[in-house]
Amino acid sequence: MISILANSYDQNAKLLNGTHKSHVHSPLEADILASYKPVINATLLVPNIREVEETTKKALEYFKSTRHIILYYEDVVKNRTKLAEVQEFLKVPTRELSSRQVKIHKGSLSKHIQNWNDVEKALNGTQYESYLYGDYRR
Repeated sequence: MISILANSYDQNAKLLNGTHKSHVHSPLEADILASYKPVINATLLVPNIREVEETTKKALEYFKSTRHIILYYEDVVKNRTKLAEVQEFLKVPTRELSSRQVKIHKGSLSKHIQNWNDVEKALNGTQYESYLYGDYRR
């Protein structure tokens, strides 16, 4: 959600020399984009998360008869063998993959959300409370 809001903001603000960039290749550019801290609508946060979950469930249901794998960004970041599994699934030769992209949002979520206290209150005591403690160090 933070990345989506920040990307949307940058489409208008164009923080990098008047150019919109969703992905960056230098730590300096990443720091510039990460300086934007969105305000998250805490009132709609839980309903929005539920909506995303429902959309995901529907997509999985629609494609259940199609050969597929489920892949999460966090899995790729934490488990270097995950990319080999994807290549195997795609039946392409396994290669060492790399990217020049630099992660924009690193560290605790509280550093990246302007109204962190509101978000924390909205999620505390819900089934989504664990989202508050995500590990975004990489």
